[in-house]
Amino acid sequence: MPDTTSQERLALAEQYGLHAMGVRPPLGRYIKDVASRWAFIRVLGTATAYSKNQNNYLGQLWAVLNPILNAIVYVLIFGILLGTSRGVLNSIAFIVIGTFLYRFFEQSVHAGSRSIAQKSNLIRSLHFPRAVLPIAQVVSLLTTLVPALLVMCAIVLLSGLLPKYEMVHVTWSWLLLPAIIALLWIFNTGVAFVVARAVAITPDLDNIIGFVLRLVMYASGVIFPVMHYVKDLPATTQAIIGPILEYQPIAVYLYVARSILTQEPTIPQDPVMWAWAAGWAVVAFAVGFVVFWRGEERYGRD
Repeated sequence: MPDTTSQERLALAEQYGLHAMGVRPPLGRYIKDVASRWAFIRVLGTATAYSKNQNNYLGQLWAVLNPILNAIVYVLIFGILLGTSRGVLNSIAFIVIGTFLYRFFEQSVHAGSRSIAQKSNLIRSLHFPRAVLPIAQVVSLLTTLVPALLVMCAIVLLSGLLPKYEMVHVTWSWLLLPAIIALLWIFNTGVAFVVARAVAITPDLDNIIGFVLRLVMYASGVIFPVMHYVKDLPATTQAIIGPILEYQPIAVYLYVARSILTQEPTIPQDPVMWAWAAGWAVVAFAVGFVVFWRGEERYGRD
């Protein structure tokens, strides 16, 4: 076989779709490579979702029981014992929607942060874009979220049958629930990209994420309407803190979901909040994807 130069070898590799290992590809080619792996992402995501509870006696039923138990705890403590339902007619529906959807975000962040470390053997064995891993992790959580959403909607409806709680009716707006869940899924994936790279570079950050998520939960109105308490602050402080709390991503997604499912007069349908929800999803995914791509050659090597 005649000897060839390194440039000719590179040209042949490009011609037949071969790429150097351990080198970050151009962004455009990386996007195409990730998109072409969608079947792998779907299978990996569903397999991950199934494997989580397969050794438990109740199996996949825990995907629904976990958010229900969380919601019951918060409803009992904050909705009934502490009575933090200020300005809300149906605090049970308010808290249940918040806890179910926030759990999806919280689990997505944790899963994204561990997506590289938990699949280190796969990374070292196979050549594929590493962005597949955080995407598959969030897809697995979306798979388990679907039945949980049905239970969430049932609890929201039944809560109106209890005394002292406003009745909730099924309206046309309920058809919009899949849209806001899709936007939340995209946003979660973007955040998963960021934490995946951060933890892959600095593993100690994984120990801090839980504390940050707890702070975000209380600042997002998951279990009580934070904007109700902002009104008691001085005007100057309210003008600064109010918009931050109202338009931060999780608060926006919870607001839209509650405006879809409940008839709370303080949470009306608002096109502006939909615009914020779409904007946060696009920005988070785009920024997160680029941040993750920039560290592509380091994953599995550090």
